[in-house]
Amino acid sequence: MTLLLTNDDGIDAPGLEVLETLVTDLPHLTAAPRLPHSGCGHRVTAHQAIQVEDAPTPDHPQRYAVHGTPADCTRLALAKLCPEPPHWVISGINAGGNLGVDVYLSGTVAAVREAAYQGIPGIAISQYLKGGQEPDWNCTGIWAAKVIAQLLKQPPKPGGFWNVNLPWPEGKRSATQIPDLVFCQPSRDPLPLRYEPQGDRGDRYLYSGRYGDRVAAPGTDVAVCFGGAIAITHLCT
Repeated sequence: MTLLLTNDDGIDAPGLEVLETLVTDLPHLTAAPRLPHSGCGHRVTAHQAIQVEDAPTPDHPQRYAVHGTPADCTRLALAKLCPEPPHWVISGINAGGNLGVDVYLSGTVAAVREAAYQGIPGIAISQYLKGGQEPDWNCTGIWAAKVIAQLLKQPPKPGGFWNVNLPWPEGKRSATQIPDLVFCQPSRDPLPLRYEPQGDRGDRYLYSGRYGDRVAAPGTDVAVCFGGAIAITHLCT
């Protein structure tokens, strides 16, 4: 089994480093954005050349920094960088949730959606952050390893992909206390629409909606993740 790894937080992001560590024993190639592209959605670069830099590490020799978006990374890797088509594309581990309607904004999710367009199954993995706190990446890695092991044995339907959101580890929960894996439906409720005027003339507006204030309808990925379980949704292209 061969894997293509990518993300939207950039080639130097700690979440990508964790993901690479989890798959060290499997043949894999990493193609990630040179710079962070969080929230870029499914934007692609079509009218200018995309620079690619070698970015190997001792444990991960096939590693490339792409001067483009996450979707660019998947497209370019499948077309030029991978010596053979990978069996799976895994994107993440994102620092921040990608729940419900977030998937339309997310570069993390766009990378595996692009893979699904090309007939390759994918897994997008995100770590929900509570109150802007820095995640415990060790805990995130242990939980993500459990999810990856299960989903690699459970391919999505043709044209589909998995979107995974890890909950915030509340209280003194240890990394080995792995939350329940819950297959659920994505939320269709919007993010809070709140903007605050900025500047002396008040003619600029800064988004001020709080992620944790979004509607958490029972049974949706938002409710599952906010409730402390690992939310897994099957999405289609």
